[in-house]
Amino acid sequence: MSEPNGLEGRLRAAEEALERIGTSGDERETCRELAGFLLRTLCDAAAVNLVVRGSGVSRVAEAGATGLLPGGPPPGVPAGDPDRSVRAWTGRTAGGGSAYVLAVPLTGRGEVYGTVLAVRALEGFGRHETAALLFAARIAGLHVGHARRLAATERTALELQRALVAEPGRPHPNVEIASRYLPAGARALVGGDWFETVRLHFGRTLLVIGDVMGHGLDAAVDMNAYRSTLREVAATDLAPHRVLGRLDALAAADGTRRPATCLLVRIDPARGKADFANAGHLPPAVFTGDGRGELLDVPVGPPLGTGFGGYEAYTRPIAADHTLVLYTDGLVERRGEDIDVSLARLAALRMPAGAEPAGVVDAVCRDLDAPHAEDDVAVLAARLRPRPAPAAPAAPDVPPVTPAGE
Repeated sequence: MSEPNGLEGRLRAAEEALERIGTSGDERETCRELAGFLLRTLCDAAAVNLVVRGSGVSRVAEAGATGLLPGGPPPGVPAGDPDRSVRAWTGRTAGGGSAYVLAVPLTGRGEVYGTVLAVRALEGFGRHETAALLFAARIAGLHVGHARRLAATERTALELQRALVAEPGRPHPNVEIASRYLPAGARALVGGDWFETVRLHFGRTLLVIGDVMGHGLDAAVDMNAYRSTLREVAATDLAPHRVLGRLDALAAADGTRRPATCLLVRIDPARGKADFANAGHLPPAVFTGDGRGELLDVPVGPPLGTGFGGYEAYTRPIAADHTLVLYTDGLVERRGEDIDVSLARLAALRMPAGAEPAGVVDAVCRDLDAPHAEDDVAVLAARLRPRPAPAAPAAPDVPPVTPAGE
């Protein structure tokens, strides 16, 4: 191969590098795009060795006549560049011919992520070709660095969210709960889904589920803020619709907090009822003892943080064999499908007769394929726990009476 045809040829190569490298946001795919670009424009074979966390240096991409590629690291022979970062040497091919190898670092923002290798079988690399290889490697290095920073942010957000939703607060012993949180895919930005239970006076328990709009670390942080504020407001023992009104006003006054949907259910086992209030969330479901499902028509108010308020109360009897299911939209929504169709699918599920809350959560997630959902999934199920019947008082320990005269 010859040197690029003057300035015009180098500009075309630079434009192609900018367009073809780093299109996916994935570091390994970026390395494959880099190797493919070098094969098309510069060499007979190309490879990228990447420093992978926890496993050292790994060859993640190859292209072209891979038999020409050297297996070991570049030798310490400078190729004339001032910072000694470029290495060039001549090896031997399997057929006994020469192989001209050029190696440059894969860098970005001062970080070294690996090494890029380019090999030719017939001639070495000129000055302009070396510069082109450095340029392409620098573009790829910037994209690899961006992908790693994004992945680190996602890990932080996911760890924060998992820590927050892993264990909801302990309800009263008269309520049995089960929960599940499933993030959407390894590369998806984490969302703001969350759930909580809060003990109230007189044996009542407040069930909470919510979803902060948006994704990423900011959504997870706002989710934590909503959860903390909710605990403080719920401690005042306001009715659920008034709790939502207070949360909405506080979030709107903040000005920086993202809007969020939220559904509250206050369970009162002593009275056999549940009080509901809804801020823009999907309706709860209830499954009866024989396994039939139903969506509850709870009045829907605006999301939290809008400042509009106006939440309505809704009360419904709840029996000992009823299981309430609260969930976020990732459980039911499907791309291109009307939400009414998605909700009808949930209501049509049939649970095993007498299923415990944990079994209901398992069945709902399995039957709606929650592990492959396109968005995060949070599910919270609750059922009254029957009180054990009080034990009969023990008979007093009275010694036998001996008749007189015996």
